[in-house]
Amino acid sequence: MNQAQFPRPKIVVIGAGFGGMAAVKALAGCDADITLVDRTNHHLFQPLLYQVATAVLSPADIATASRVLLRDQKNAQVLMSEVVGVDADRQRVHLAEGEDLPYDHLVLATGAAYSFFGHDEWAKHTQVLKTLDDALAIRTHLLAAFEQAEQSNDADTVRRLLTFVVIGAGPTGVELAGTIAELARTTLAKDFKHIDPRMARVVLCESGDRVLKAFPEKLSAYAKGALERLGIDVLLDQPVSEIDATGLKVGDLRIDTGNILWCAGTAARPAAGWVGAEAASNGAIKVLPDCSVPGRPEVFAIGDVSRFEDVSAVPLPSLAAVAKQQGAYVGHLLKARIAGAAAPAAFRYNDLGTMAVIGRAHAITHLGRLDLTGFIAWLAWSLVHLMLLVDFRSRLMVYVNWSWAWFTRGRGARLLAAAPVSPAIVARKLPGHP
Repeated sequence: MNQAQFPRPKIVVIGAGFGGMAAVKALAGCDADITLVDRTNHHLFQPLLYQVATAVLSPADIATASRVLLRDQKNAQVLMSEVVGVDADRQRVHLAEGEDLPYDHLVLATGAAYSFFGHDEWAKHTQVLKTLDDALAIRTHLLAAFEQAEQSNDADTVRRLLTFVVIGAGPTGVELAGTIAELARTTLAKDFKHIDPRMARVVLCESGDRVLKAFPEKLSAYAKGALERLGIDVLLDQPVSEIDATGLKVGDLRIDTGNILWCAGTAARPAAGWVGAEAASNGAIKVLPDCSVPGRPEVFAIGDVSRFEDVSAVPLPSLAAVAKQQGAYVGHLLKARIAGAAAPAAFRYNDLGTMAVIGRAHAITHLGRLDLTGFIAWLAWSLVHLMLLVDFRSRLMVYVNWSWAWFTRGRGARLLAAAPVSPAIVARKLPGHP
């Protein structure tokens, strides 16, 4: 028997997020050739992405090159490319460059994108937060709004520029709203001569009856109170019905603004159609107890692109912890399969709890029967997120930036190369301005 007659199995993992990276790492030492494919060249720590968007952290603080993370894993290679389809019958992945990537086993970890609930036309008037590019675009937009307001002496223009609306009161929406409010109320408070950034209006809109509905009601109530103490207008039971270039309509209220951040519903990326799998209403692939696609035991779906129901038929939440545990599970399963060993039992999610931060020194934590609020919860949140960062440099830089922000109320990533010209800026300028 020679290697040519029995080539090593080929495993393709699509997506370098929490699930995909966990799967590749779990396959270390496996007698297989692994290819990790992603549109970017980095692994992103998404839970802190909102801090890049609000100038707390720099991109390099929460992202690490995938090649660096897999540098010492001899059976893994990284391919920066966009997947445009899969031929599941021929077991080939189609790349945007026109090439095909053959596989014996395929792991889909493509994540999710934001859904506008059938109103795709709203996308051009809003900003979303899923990638580093999104975060940098939001950061530029937020900081430029204050710079442009400083140049205008028209009260209506200034009011519109300094009105920020966040749609969706899940963790991302709550964290964004709280951090934008602190940016205006504290960090920028003394930096401008002609405007008072503390007069900025931050609105958090939620179509449901409470914020952070995945948490117990008492924690949701605490979060709402903390948001309101930051000066945020929290609008509950107020669905968005219109969004256009000049603002939006929430319930019966019209809000004029050019700063709309969409943090509402999500939909899985279109991997279900690639492999002809049954999809849930949000596009996620319905998977079996071992995370495989029904009828295709060589294909697995993990994280936000999958719908995995526990024994009570409740789908698992869209959390980084779910994706990481599923990725590790699938990696170990494939390792056992290739080695001819017994497969592990069905996947079972170990719920380690959920956390959300609400501005400086305020957070909520739900850990089984233990609920924490306030500064203690914030300390727990900070420690957990520091430890989850993938490398020591990231932990050190985030710690330094958080310490700086804590003691000085400053932000370390506030530079603008060039501010975009906003249609809200009118010709009238302050005396002495060009």
